Amino acid sequence: MKNTEPSGYQANPDDDQHSVGCCGYILLFISYLIIICTIPFSMFMCIKVVQEYERAVIFRLGRILPGGAKGPGLFFIVPCTDAYTKVDLRTVSFDVPPQEILSKDSVTVSVDAVVYYRISNATVSVTNVEDAARSTRLLAATTLRNVLGTKNLSEMLSERDNISHTMQMNLDEATDPWGVKVERVEIKDVRLPVQLQRAMAAEAEAAREARAKVIAAEGEQKASRALKEAADVISQSPAALQLRYLQTLNTISAEKNSTIVFPVPIELFRGMGTFGGGAASTSM
Repeated sequence: MKNTEPSGYQANPDDDQHSVGCCGYILLFISYLIIICTIPFSMFMCIKVVQEYERAVIFRLGRILPGGAKGPGLFFIVPCTDAYTKVDLRTVSFDVPPQEILSKDSVTVSVDAVVYYRISNATVSVTNVEDAARSTRLLAATTLRNVLGTKNLSEMLSERDNISHTMQMNLDEATDPWGVKVERVEIKDVRLPVQLQRAMAAEAEAAREARAKVIAAEGEQKASRALKEAADVISQSPAALQLRYLQTLNTISAEKNSTIVFPVPIELFRGMGTFGGGAASTSM
């Protein structure tokens, strides 16, 4: 059988003071009589003040007064029959305690967050939940574990904005029946185990060294091609090689070195060898 009873408080515009019953009327009459007889002293007990950022939820003989929460400013209560609760409407922030979470790729991390919320409906926050602030804190910790448990470590580190937005939507939807509006959720820190930090640092260092070796090899390849092109150009003109020798000597002398290395063309030695071989054959 389907349950048709409401899950929480729902304001009924038909409820009024006539629902208090005969005994309620008698108590109210006695209360008003006492107030009139003790004026002006009773005014100190009957007149209350709430600030601009507060609302007062008044219960008369256990029932909420029509019109919902009162305030800001002055409001009147009957001390013998009325009880009221002040509700702060300002935005409240709290830290979610660090949660040990096992990620989707079986990595244990410690994650904490901060949540910003406010009371959007003072009447519902009093009647539908015993302690709206404590319930929101507990639900935030549970939601943090549930959301991050479906993420990989790389997603936790790179998609914080998406995770925060998902948590904010889930919390806002769950706390709406409590009269609570979750405005923002932020992931503060994702702490990894020390061994995992060392492993990731070693992996990053190895990747950097590999990239450095690749860059050095590419540089050597380009330099060898440039040298080959230069050698091809110099081989087409023997005088260019001599000019290169002179330029090298000029560079060495500009550095004020005490030792000068003078390069000798290899063709000179070849010519000397040819001359020596011809002379030996002639003498024979």
